[in-house]
Amino acid sequence: MTVTSSPPVAGRDGGAGALTHRQVMTIIAGLLLCVFLSAVDATIVSTALPTIAGELGGLNRMSWVVTAYLLTSTAATPLFGKVSDLIGRQRVLQVALAIFFVGSILCGAAQSITQLVLARALQGIGGGGLQALSFVVLGDILSPRERGKYMGYFTGTFALSGLAGPLLGGLVVDSKALGWRWIFYLNLPLILVAALVTVFVLRLLPVRRVRRRIDWEGSALLVAGVVCLLLYASLGDDQGWASGRMIALLVAGVVFSVGFVTQERRAVEPILPMRLFRDPVFRVGMAIAFVAGAALMSANVYLPLFLQTVAGASATRAGLLLAPMMLALTAMSIVSGRFLSKRGRYRPLVRLGPFIVLIGALGLTRLDVNAKVWHATPWMIVLGLGVGTLMPPLSVAIQNAVAYTDLGVATSANTFFRTLGQTYGVAVLGAVLFATTRSEILHRLDGAKALDMRRLVGSPRAIRALPPEQRDAVIHAVAKGIHHVYLVNVPLAIAVLVLGWMLQERPLRTTSGIDDARAAAME
Repeated sequence: MTVTSSPPVAGRDGGAGALTHRQVMTIIAGLLLCVFLSAVDATIVSTALPTIAGELGGLNRMSWVVTAYLLTSTAATPLFGKVSDLIGRQRVLQVALAIFFVGSILCGAAQSITQLVLARALQGIGGGGLQALSFVVLGDILSPRERGKYMGYFTGTFALSGLAGPLLGGLVVDSKALGWRWIFYLNLPLILVAALVTVFVLRLLPVRRVRRRIDWEGSALLVAGVVCLLLYASLGDDQGWASGRMIALLVAGVVFSVGFVTQERRAVEPILPMRLFRDPVFRVGMAIAFVAGAALMSANVYLPLFLQTVAGASATRAGLLLAPMMLALTAMSIVSGRFLSKRGRYRPLVRLGPFIVLIGALGLTRLDVNAKVWHATPWMIVLGLGVGTLMPPLSVAIQNAVAYTDLGVATSANTFFRTLGQTYGVAVLGAVLFATTRSEILHRLDGAKALDMRRLVGSPRAIRALPPEQRDAVIHAVAKGIHHVYLVNVPLAIAVLVLGWMLQERPLRTTSGIDDARAAAME
């Protein structure tokens, strides 16, 4: 099967100048909305799961309401990026919005847990497209030199949505006038606003027609490999990493991944061209995205558990205590983006950011069973400052390193590898947490084998309901387990620092994707 393809260009009135400053800002507002929708829906259901289980049943499958979205959004990300390079951003972004719209309706209308999981999988496909294409379109309308000023807003929006998701979900569920289904229905007017932006403002039209074949074989192998490996990472702690079912998933994931790489080497129009990895900036950038994703998710995932279990904070308060980190991340993303646009250099920021992250990671290793709630706050702020310094220039460096015809696939690859790193980081660190906690409980407490370890480690409420002797032993064990998590996190932060120093500096282009497309069309 072939498609008519071309890179997108400016509006009907001409080149980059056809987009006024007001139009650019309107587009950016619409793209920020897309990023928010995609990111917030990954976490917004977490606080609503008990209520959903109470109405739909299927408590044993509740985790799939979250997992299904993450699986399909991760797998879909590189596909949307590549297809947008083939047939243009506007059309593909509208398809992603339509899928997300339909998925949201089906989620809200679900009458069983199975229907909800399937609807969340569909919604995740659209969410993966929204997240990838938002950063790609930014590259269409702004040059790498200008992009830094706005990239910080995107990074900040992504971070704040992770904080806002659980809080918004809790507010909607607790509202007497709404209910959990409105978690999904409230998406609909926001999706329509973003769609209007793509129709009336995002005027990106093709300039030449080329016949290209979509790599359906590579797409299938990529999706199969990603799903198998993510299922292994997500379920291994519950099912047993060495169980027959998990080993089969791991082997299948490796086989499909090897098949994908082989297919990409011979495909005429590969989904993820292997030639891009010959570029040192792209190659090192993908490594940073993966390792940084693994290192940085530990704070978001395990700090709330520490604050609730060890420091005694409520679930709502633990969520709110992440706000200083997210606000620091957002503020520093804006500052680093403006520095990037003014100075035109990204390497100082890519070196400084990991150093700050390392300081924050070292600080978190100081948390122990005697820590108070406020003891974590300074190190959370430091960590947020480091992430905010690193992420915007890394995205710009990767986009600047590739030709315009590869902008979509390169940008989506950055998101793809960062998400993979987050998933595997949480899985590996979770295994460290559980193994350490289990060992410590067995050492401290007679008869501990009768306790449901997995339920206890993940449930502060269940820990507080234990008899005093057992409760104190479990709290000490969880504190030690999380301490080990942060000890393991330090080498990951060091790896990000080393990779940051390896990233080459290249002059930032002063032409946008629209300008490059128009120039190519005139040749």
